[in-house]
Amino acid sequence: MRANNLPQELRSAQVLIRFGSRLAIMIGFAAFAGAGFGKGLVALLWMSALICAVVGAVRREPPLSAHLNHWDEMTAYVALCALATGIVHHH
Repeated sequence: MRANNLPQELRSAQVLIRFGSRLAIMIGFAAFAGAGFGKGLVALLWMSALICAVVGAVRREPPLSAHLNHWDEMTAYVALCALATGIVHHH
């Protein structure tokens, strides 16, 4: 079964699982970052947002689609990056 034939709910679930898995991996890497957990996590979130934007553009995914895609994942990474940046600069 090709990804284009999958129901929208299944595709959205795959995006959520992919997001959670990547976030867990980033947290693991940030825990061992030489610059500190906060700064390492901000850098990884920013990099992940950029990669999602590039993949979304290359795959020509619509930004405001009925199902979740790389653009939605990018938005979540940007939001977490902004939150983490605020927390890091507050301390």
